[in-house]
Amino acid sequence: MTADPSAEPAPAGAEPAPEHRPVVVTIAVVLVYISAFAAVLLGILVLLSRYEVAGSDVLPVSLLGAGIILFGLLLVAVASGIARGSRLSRTLATVYLAILILLNAVTIATTDGWDWSAAAQFAVEVLIVLALWLPPGARHFRRPQAADPADQAAASDRAT
Repeated sequence: MTADPSAEPAPAGAEPAPEHRPVVVTIAVVLVYISAFAAVLLGILVLLSRYEVAGSDVLPVSLLGAGIILFGLLLVAVASGIARGSRLSRTLATVYLAILILLNAVTIATTDGWDWSAAAQFAVEVLIVLALWLPPGARHFRRPQAADPADQAAASDRAT
């Protein structure tokens, strides 16, 4: 009968095996990319719709479209960090998503043509935030636990 190699202690100084990313986080990362590119597209469409509004609404509509584009691109920038388990990327993504949710709410309230798209964006962004902050997704972003000094000493004694 052979011993299970996974049951053997790791040699002293060896890196722990990398944790696998939970499926929830993988789905969240895919949704982040989809939501970010959809936000850029929605922002472009809102920005182009400034030609259809009254003269006094051109600046607010332009700023709304530009803001949606900007935060969509910023969301693309942090998506790979989320996949790697970066807590900073998760926090930045949450901030960017909160701003995008607010911008989508403004889009729904102030425009008629983009209600369906902004509402779908809104729902997906809320799902992403929930996936990043609720278990099991949140466990992927916790700090790595430092090894107990007693365990390290015992491992080094076994290695010698």
